[in-house]
Amino acid sequence: MLTDIEIAQKAKLKPIDDIAKDAGILKKELEPHGNYKAKIRLSVFKRLAKKKDGKLILVTTTTPTSKGEGKTTTTIGLAQALAKIGKKAFVAIREPSLGPVMGVKGGAAGGGYSQVLPMEDINLHFTGDIGGITSAHNLLSAMLDNHIYRGNSLGIEPNRIVLKRVMDMNDRALRNITLNSGEVKRESGFDITASSEVMAVMCLSENLEDMKERLSKIIVGFSYKWKPVTAGMLKAHGAMTLIMKDAIKPNLVQTIEGVPAFVHGGPFANIAHGCNSLVATKMALKLSDYVVTEAGFGTDLGAEKFFNIKCRVGELNPAAVVMVVTPRALKRQGGVEKADLKKENVSAIEKGFPNLEKHVESIKLFGVPLVVAINKGEGDTGAEISTIVEECNKLDIPCVVSEVWEKGGRGGVELAKKVVELSGKKSKLQLLYKVDESIKEKLEKIATKIYGAEGVEFTSEADRDLREIEQLKLDKLPICVAKTQSSLSDDPKKLGRPKGFKITVKRLRVSAGAGFIVAYTGDIVTMPGLPKEPAAEKMDITEDGTITGLF
Repeated sequence: MLTDIEIAQKAKLKPIDDIAKDAGILKKELEPHGNYKAKIRLSVFKRLAKKKDGKLILVTTTTPTSKGEGKTTTTIGLAQALAKIGKKAFVAIREPSLGPVMGVKGGAAGGGYSQVLPMEDINLHFTGDIGGITSAHNLLSAMLDNHIYRGNSLGIEPNRIVLKRVMDMNDRALRNITLNSGEVKRESGFDITASSEVMAVMCLSENLEDMKERLSKIIVGFSYKWKPVTAGMLKAHGAMTLIMKDAIKPNLVQTIEGVPAFVHGGPFANIAHGCNSLVATKMALKLSDYVVTEAGFGTDLGAEKFFNIKCRVGELNPAAVVMVVTPRALKRQGGVEKADLKKENVSAIEKGFPNLEKHVESIKLFGVPLVVAINKGEGDTGAEISTIVEECNKLDIPCVVSEVWEKGGRGGVELAKKVVELSGKKSKLQLLYKVDESIKEKLEKIATKIYGAEGVEFTSEADRDLREIEQLKLDKLPICVAKTQSSLSDDPKKLGRPKGFKITVKRLRVSAGAGFIVAYTGDIVTMPGLPKEPAAEKMDITEDGTITGLF
């Protein structure tokens, strides 16, 4: 069986000009980056302002294993399947971060015969967006420390600086560093770029001016008078916007079957809101009848934030949700150790099924119709697939087997037909909370209704943060919970559908530019480390340009 990179290298790509033309993008709106990828100018919005939007389809998943359950593959495969049945479809997904590519998870360009191409470019630097975001963020850091070095006229308290530097790589050695700005020494560190508020800002901005305004609101620290100090006060936001003037433009590529795809923006889902950029999603909705997008990790992290943050900000109304599940994921939630997940185990699937049931219940809270897609993979047995189907039937949950990894679009035709049927129904998104509720009220609703917790507990540090945020009148914002993706709870060891637990909030931080409040739970790391055997060890390139080991 061919690997993902071998399949990608054998694929015949259309020139990006042809993909753009077929998608309804004018030549003057296209900024090619080579033969097979391009930036798209935001002037598309002005031209198509009166055009009716297409239907937005969200792909999410149950609690995933460490290597993912094929959510991106299903997203791409579904768009290809919609095209197979005569629908004008578009893909809108996130850009991969080099950290996971070189670490455990690998690339984020799909897999098998449901990939976005050129996958090697997408997984390695792409059009430079993440580099631009890294530079803009670190410019702000440099200007902050330079301000302190040059006299600190804003009265910034060094011990109350919240801004760290960033880089697009997993490097645990940089989590904690000591900085020296002249006479001022302070402890700081690096985060991964995908967790930067600058990334979140770009992904929630409507245009360049909106992005500049949001960047100006980023809080870098606090003064000795306990007042927030922002990027605007440091006069950094103009230059930051300049650095990111091209990064905000969506990146156009294609799927392996020639369906147009926007791959743009990449905020982490267990730290930030985990969705592709708002401009890419909205532009795709103007250009097609169906836009298939995804949200990071399970519904508890990705879908909840997609609805309560992205859809709220962008006034989006999703037409349907696809819930991806695999036998492997349910076996893990049923207590099977990672080393044994390839073995058939029907009883473990039955035991882990309540995890799927909770995720389905969570989606129903938002009032959007749903279908479960069983992402059939190599080694999944008929008995395991049948068990999932039977359990879904018992609960009257629509369920379809998807084979888009192996068969591309034709392996998802049944799923596509079901999605078209569901999206034909009238639905109006029901948000979980109102922003003018208190922080504790909003967190209680997320914890109890989405995670199944009994409530929320605050550490003394989180209580202090809460009081400060309320005093600053910055509490009327959506909540972005940072927690483990491996459990519905904040403890990765609690599998299945845990009960009788509470969520512990350790810290609160306002992302005033992005427009949400981050609640840190569990042991969340904003700078991941590499595993014992990084994926990078298996990667190589030959003199003739043949790439191996990238997936």
